[in-house]
Amino acid sequence: MLVFPNAKLNLGLHITERRPDGFHTLETAMVPLPWCDALEVLPSTAETSLALTGRPIPGDPATNLCIRAYELLKADFPEVPAVQMHLHKVVPIGAGLGGGSGDAAFALKALNTVLDLGLTDDQLEAYARRLGSDCAFFVRNQPALALGRGDELTPLPLPQLAGTACKVIYPNLHISTAEAYAGVKPKAPAHDLRTALSGPIETWRHTVVNDFEASLAPRYPLLDELKQQLYAAGAAYASLSGSGSAVFGLWPGQPLPPSMALTGDFLVWDGQL
Repeated sequence: MLVFPNAKLNLGLHITERRPDGFHTLETAMVPLPWCDALEVLPSTAETSLALTGRPIPGDPATNLCIRAYELLKADFPEVPAVQMHLHKVVPIGAGLGGGSGDAAFALKALNTVLDLGLTDDQLEAYARRLGSDCAFFVRNQPALALGRGDELTPLPLPQLAGTACKVIYPNLHISTAEAYAGVKPKAPAHDLRTALSGPIETWRHTVVNDFEASLAPRYPLLDELKQQLYAAGAAYASLSGSGSAVFGLWPGQPLPPSMALTGDFLVWDGQL
């Protein structure tokens, strides 16, 4: 079975408190971004394996989230056979785009089909939450308001995004989640995110805020520079996605975003949401 795990964008991100378990309580909206990896899952008569191609993935392949997804299911369904997986990585890691989380969730969904487990979306989300806070979003893979650790999901219709052109710029800068959260001071948001996102995209510039920007900008001024370049190119809204380091811009009603003269080692995706 061949599937194409996509990335996601965060529209606003409020960090409101530090939890007793060491995590943070946040509020964010997540939407699918059609920038995709490729993942193949096949039954195997040998040991379970994962082949990796494409962009390099740091760490031991044996601890990759796709393998961990299989091991979670194997623990509850010990009779399932081994599988052979091949992940071709396209979406950058450490970019705030959910590149690893999407792979994990799509692995769960593919394994559910290949192994004929019959799990519901609710059950798959429960497994996904054990793999990472963003993972559950990719099970249904629809725009959602995310609360709690980012895994309490409520559908969030965003009709304004229909036909919206998007440009994502990844500056080949890996920002770990731990580093991003280390500089954040939790606070109450100035605007209710659901209400802010109900307005036209042109109004989001003044109401839809990613709290990570304030803490990361002093250390990485390039992030704000890219954001301002997107606005200079006519974007109606531009922001850091998640904990970064990818920055994106939106052009409502345009088939494709304009070309930009970028000086540096950047990876760029553009298209329609």
